[in-house]
Amino acid sequence: MFLEIQNIVKNFGQEQVVKNLSFSLDAKKTLSILGKSGCGKTTMLKTIGGLLSPDSGSIRLNGEDITHKKPEKRNIVYLYQEDLLFPHLNAFENIAFGLRLKNIPKSIITDRVNHMLKSLELENQSQKMPNQLSGGQRQRVSFGRAIITNPSLLLLDEPFGSLDAGTRHRMQGLFKNLSKEFEISSLFVTHDLKEAVLMGDEIGFMQAGNLKVYTDKNEFIADPETGVEEEIKFWGALAGLEKNVDLKKH
Repeated sequence: MFLEIQNIVKNFGQEQVVKNLSFSLDAKKTLSILGKSGCGKTTMLKTIGGLLSPDSGSIRLNGEDITHKKPEKRNIVYLYQEDLLFPHLNAFENIAFGLRLKNIPKSIITDRVNHMLKSLELENQSQKMPNQLSGGQRQRVSFGRAIITNPSLLLLDEPFGSLDAGTRHRMQGLFKNLSKEFEISSLFVTHDLKEAVLMGDEIGFMQAGNLKVYTDKNEFIADPETGVEEEIKFWGALAGLEKNVDLKKH
């Protein structure tokens, strides 16, 4: 198994924020995790990424126990809702940053960054500074900077939460394409029900520090705890209301 989380517990004082967390993930797959604010999603990601230490339990990645490894030694990249680009570097140099740290030859860096810019649909934006880019473009550069270093695992914490609806939809499609092209393994955390269903090869639901991972999306939809059936009924009722209004107009 590519990623194995066993019995992770994380407390803050007397409050148990992550409770006996156990799940696994295959390589080249995305597990989307739905949950409301305060349910423990971010604490879970930070613990897996090494930004927080678990009080108990273990984390294995590619067969190696990384529970107590420093974040920079895990080959895991954490992506926040904010793009966190370097303001003094243009789009090309932001994406190239991690490669330059590895002292990779300049010609190889140029080829790889140009290929990434094409995959991100940013060929004509390479020389622009972050403040000259739109929110969606900045988030794409952030993805490129993360992916180009070939991390073992991406942790995505509400990555599209600050984008408008149209840009968010385009970014969802772009990430799906990037996941296939670059064979990305990731945990994708969101509070948006539709996004959770769309983005994940597998899907989980987190509440009050507990995570349940479903065998398939049908099981997720059928679970009354997730709220899917209620949302389907709501939109069905709304569609019926709109239809009645249209009939009355005619």
